[in-house]
Amino acid sequence: MTTQTMQAVVLHNGSLELTDVPLPEPGPGEVLVRTLANGICGTDLHCVAHSHALAAGVKAVTGADMLDPDRPVVLGHEFCAEVVRNGPDTQGTFAPGTRVVSPPMLARPVPVNLGFGGVDAPGGFAEYMVLSEVLLMPVPDHLSSEVASLTEPLAVALHAVNRGALGSDDVPVVIGCGPIGLAVIAVLKMRGVGPVIAADFSPARRALAAEMGADIVVDPRETSPYDSWHEVAAVDDPARHGRQTALFPELPYRPSVVFECVGVPGVIQQVLAGAPACSRVVVAGLCMAEDTFLPTFGVLKEIDLVFSLYYTVEEFARTLGHLAAGELRADPLITGRVGLDGVADACRGLADPEKDAKVLIVPAL
Repeated sequence: MTTQTMQAVVLHNGSLELTDVPLPEPGPGEVLVRTLANGICGTDLHCVAHSHALAAGVKAVTGADMLDPDRPVVLGHEFCAEVVRNGPDTQGTFAPGTRVVSPPMLARPVPVNLGFGGVDAPGGFAEYMVLSEVLLMPVPDHLSSEVASLTEPLAVALHAVNRGALGSDDVPVVIGCGPIGLAVIAVLKMRGVGPVIAADFSPARRALAAEMGADIVVDPRETSPYDSWHEVAAVDDPARHGRQTALFPELPYRPSVVFECVGVPGVIQQVLAGAPACSRVVVAGLCMAEDTFLPTFGVLKEIDLVFSLYYTVEEFARTLGHLAAGELRADPLITGRVGLDGVADACRGLADPEKDAKVLIVPAL
């Protein structure tokens, strides 16, 4: 019997190569799907450049092996796909042809993180994948496959905003307008929180931040985002004053919530130094290098420092619901599309913030 094959972009030894690999076979409770669209994520780029560091970091923190950097890997965890056939022990809940999204996880006895498993459990950098039936969520007919593929990164942003626990009077400051920062802006605008202040060195990213709805967009080389916060957050009503401390008893400003969406060493310290006293800081940028900051800045200012990663299944489902209802604006995030043969070049190009924000892989191209 001849083994069926498909095309996939395989990461091995730091290089991406388009090649033929075996078509994955769905196990118990799994379905075979055809990839319709898949976003290239910053984590994918981290994996290409720092796979051993990423694997070691996850192992040290969780004790689990998210990926084996010495084995070929098929990346891709931001996807929309079409059901091809149901595997053994499935309920047949979704007929062939149904478009679906899913949290990127295979619910096996030893769970598999899709996009970080081997060639036998490929992510969306491939023509086909296998997904767990119990995690599938159908995509409404009126929602495009491209926008549906953004459910995953927008769920990351939704979770980060939830971690920020913003009140109706809080003024958010978004540091870094890459894909996650832009997604955070989209969620904040959906929630009606604002004005939203956004900062980025890149003119292209600042333009996208404005298009996503940021009310005040600054180049930090010219204007401090925290000065902008002072200008818009000042209030005369004592009932609207932010939390106070013994060192900062007079804070006639609305509360500040800062989203660090850069993930570069030194940025957390910059935020602690610049953020107003009693701010809440949500770290959503994934820094792959060792970093340091001075705790005295956080202690003396009584800053709440919160770290954020991924989302719950419920948050993923709510994000899809927001997209389907037209409540969450996502289209401007998509700045490029490539076929599988253009993935390697697209990943290299994403290092330049002036070129693209979110590039989608559309295998049919």
